[in-house]
Amino acid sequence: MSSIKERITASFNAQGLMKTLGAELVSVTEGEVHIALPFSPHLTQQHGYLHAGATTSIVDSACGYAALTKAPAGCEVVTVEFKINLMRPAIGERFLAIGRVQSSGKSLAVCTGEVHALTADGSKVIALMQATMAHVPA
Repeated sequence: MSSIKERITASFNAQGLMKTLGAELVSVTEGEVHIALPFSPHLTQQHGYLHAGATTSIVDSACGYAALTKAPAGCEVVTVEFKINLMRPAIGERFLAIGRVQSSGKSLAVCTGEVHALTADGSKVIALMQATMAHVPA
């Protein structure tokens, strides 16, 4: 697992969007990846909530990297489809995206993701994602 964690960390660190957002890779285990994002007024929409684009970006990456932990040798992953439910306003001091693999085969992985808004009062799930990742040659 150490080599896949190192590979995912290197890939995450090479992503310009994750750097731009200020996202952080928090945890990598087989079939599950956590990505955190601190609140920033630069990432809000017109009502002051975290923008859906930022929310979607971190959970898509969490699902993709979770899929990569189970991908066949010599493969990368790319997102081919996702559905996201934005269930409540994204109000928090920090956001945690968790991507999990539900099924991984030879060419596709199906993942679920959730985004938690973290505040001093606790945590609320603000978004759910279902995503399909394709295994592609590295």
